[in-house]
Amino acid sequence: MSLFDSHRLGDLTLPNRVVMAPMTRVRAAADGLATPSMATYYAQRATAGLIVSEGVQPSLIGQSNPGTPGLHTAEQTAAWRPVTAAVHANGGRIFAQIMHGGRVSHPDTTGIRPVGPSAVPATGDVFTPTGPQPAPVPRALETAEVPEHARSYADAARRALDAGFDGVELHGANGYLISQFLSSNANLRTDRYGGSVTNRIRFAVEAAAATVEAVGSARTGIRLSPGGTFWGVAESDIPELYAALLSELARLDVAYVHLEATIAEDVLLELRRAWPGTLIVNPTVPMGPKQAGRADADHWLALGADLISFGRAFIANPDLVERLRLGAPIAPADEATFYQGGDAGYLTYSAYQHTN
Repeated sequence: MSLFDSHRLGDLTLPNRVVMAPMTRVRAAADGLATPSMATYYAQRATAGLIVSEGVQPSLIGQSNPGTPGLHTAEQTAAWRPVTAAVHANGGRIFAQIMHGGRVSHPDTTGIRPVGPSAVPATGDVFTPTGPQPAPVPRALETAEVPEHARSYADAARRALDAGFDGVELHGANGYLISQFLSSNANLRTDRYGGSVTNRIRFAVEAAAATVEAVGSARTGIRLSPGGTFWGVAESDIPELYAALLSELARLDVAYVHLEATIAEDVLLELRRAWPGTLIVNPTVPMGPKQAGRADADHWLALGADLISFGRAFIANPDLVERLRLGAPIAPADEATFYQGGDAGYLTYSAYQHTN
C-alpha cells in the first residue's frame, strides 16, 4: 500500500492517503467569522486526500483561543461557505474539526468563566486578547448540564454540513473538553461521568453518538491522543480506557479514528487491532521536536494505518502531496507566524520550483 493510493472514507473517495491535520492559525475575523484568506489557505492545500480544518468552537463558552472561528451562529455558518466552496473548486475534501476548549480558555477571551469536568485548572498559560495568562479555575459542570455540552458538537456538525463541509472531526485530544473527561486528574467527578473507565468515556461517547445522529456516521470522525499530557492532563488505565472507547465508537460506526503518536508504538498497535474501521495516524507528537515526513508515513502504513496526517509540514508546503511523491525538499515553516494573524506566513508559501 502506498501513500498515493486512493482510500474510501464513508461516501468519499480520497485520491491519496495524505491528511492535512487540524492546526490552529488564529486568522478568523471578529465574532469567529471565517475570511477570504482562510478560503485561499485551505484551497491551496486541496491536493490532500482530506483536509481537517483548524479547531472550530461549537459555542461561545467552548472557545479556547482568541482569533479562532466558530460554528454556532448563522453568520459563522455563512462565512464558512466560501471556504468549503474554494476547497471543492480545487478538487478537495474538507472536514471541520469541532473543538470545545473546556477549561483551556479565559474570561478575557469569551466573557464567560470556562467550564470543565471539575474545578481543576489546566497547567500553564492560556492565550487571551492581551497575551498569555495563567489558566483560570474552571467551573465544574453540573450533572444536568453535561449533555448539552455533548450535544453542542452535534449542533456544530449540522451547521458544518450546512456550510458545505464534507464531515466533522470531534476534537477528543490534546487536553480539551473531551480529553478532560477522559482524564483521571482533570476529571475528579463522582457522578456517572467520572471515576471508572466506563464513566470517563461517557462524555466522548455521548458527543459522538449525538453527532452521528445529527449528520450520520460516515461524516463523523474523532481525534484522540492516548496518554498525552497536553495542558496538564493525565490518564490512568490507558489501554483499557481507549479499548473501551474504541469499542463504543465501533458500535457507532464512525468514519474514522485519528490517533496521535502520544504513547508507545506497541500501545498504538494494540489500538489499531482494536479498531475495525479507518485509522488515521499522526506519526509525531503535535508541536514536538520532530516533524513528520515520508519515512514516518511509510512506517505507519506498513503497521496498518490507513491514512497519515501531517501538520506543520503543510504550513510551508501547500503542495506537500507532490513534494512527498517526488521526494522533493520539505520547506521549513516560520514559527513566528504560526499565530500572529495576517497573510504573512499563511498565504506566502509557494509550491516547489522544479529545475532542469
